[in-house]
Amino acid sequence: MSRAHGWSETYCSSHGLPFLSPPWKSENRWPRRHDAREGVGCNIVLAHIPPDARIHIITEGQWRSPRAVREQYKKLRPLAKLQVRQRGWTLDTLNAIRSLGTSEFTLNEAYSLKPALSVLHPDNHHVHDKIRQQLQVLRDLGLLEFLGGGNYRLR
Repeated sequence: MSRAHGWSETYCSSHGLPFLSPPWKSENRWPRRHDAREGVGCNIVLAHIPPDARIHIITEGQWRSPRAVREQYKKLRPLAKLQVRQRGWTLDTLNAIRSLGTSEFTLNEAYSLKPALSVLHPDNHHVHDKIRQQLQVLRDLGLLEFLGGGNYRLR
């Protein structure tokens, strides 16, 4: 890998999965010069991509094995089956659950995320029900495990 001046190999990740980038996760990019032939493009706002959707290629200055990168990709691939609108909800729910800071959580803790998800999806007036539905979607995708009695574990 060649290195640009000031570039660091400490961390490098990719999200080269178009199904992980709903349109609202990007921002417009205008042509670099006034006489450029290129049109308006877009930049992906990495801060809007949930950590689970980032595939790390370099971690702490060390290249990850191709096998590990492929395994992480395979884990995310089922998200491609979801429609764009549902994918946004699913990734936002997953990101919100990650913000709890624990791998195991309860249904009530998931419901406590309602204010944050309501801000992201102001047109949805049934956020409580949507959270429960998205937990089932995440379970079906293999990203979440239902432990019983209203308890869950992130995989």
